[in-house]
Amino acid sequence: GTFARGVFAKDLILKVIGDIKTDGATYMAMEWGGTTITAMPMTERMVLSNMAIEAGGKCGPQPSDGETKRYLRDHGREQEWQPISADPDARYERVDHHDVSDLEPMIARPPQEDNVVPVTDPSVKGLKIHQVYLGSCTNARFEDMKIFCDYMNGERVAPGTRLIVTPASKESYSRAMKGGLFDILLDAGAVINTPGCGACPGVHLGIPGDGENVLSTTNRNYVGRMGNPMAFTYLASPATAAATAIYGVITDPREVR
Repeated sequence: GTFARGVFAKDLILKVIGDIKTDGATYMAMEWGGTTITAMPMTERMVLSNMAIEAGGKCGPQPSDGETKRYLRDHGREQEWQPISADPDARYERVDHHDVSDLEPMIARPPQEDNVVPVTDPSVKGLKIHQVYLGSCTNARFEDMKIFCDYMNGERVAPGTRLIVTPASKESYSRAMKGGLFDILLDAGAVINTPGCGACPGVHLGIPGDGENVLSTTNRNYVGRMGNPMAFTYLASPATAAATAIYGVITDPREVR
């Protein structure tokens, strides 16, 4: 199927982890394929592979196709490309089919990544958020920041909510700066950190205070993950993070513009 507006690969992987739980792919490869994957840009595919580990998987392989070749070409590595796909007679422990057409934006509630509900669930919708964190290897590439800024452009961060942005890499940082995204973020009231892991593993630059709720685009939310066991981390996509930053409570991005 096709993602609805405001729904992204992060929502799909959270839905899958919610279904199979954090040990559902332990010691296995979580292989992805199908028309939805084929239509995804490489940066969205990376989200699925990245978070296979949160279901216990060893890796999250995907076919190497024309989109893979394009991505490598853009990074000066086209000569390294080769087509790769699963063998026709490959055997699997199990095969799950998902139609994303009706998929909603998803939220992973504390205390772990498989405690997943739709953003419309009463347990999360309208919940006060003290800090929105746009960062990590999972969802802080240039494309993720662009999605965030598409919602945030001309808006301000809600009073009582902090917005901290930590680009995933030097490349993402540079592209965002040259592409005008930093202007949007700074005008909105964001604090922009140097690229890296930042507060995702509780290292620095955004560790929450006691009792605070954080809406984060990172990959893990177990107790103490962001550096404070007295804080609460909710995982979501950049679109949901942007909608939440605007209103200061967990907000369905489909309701924003």
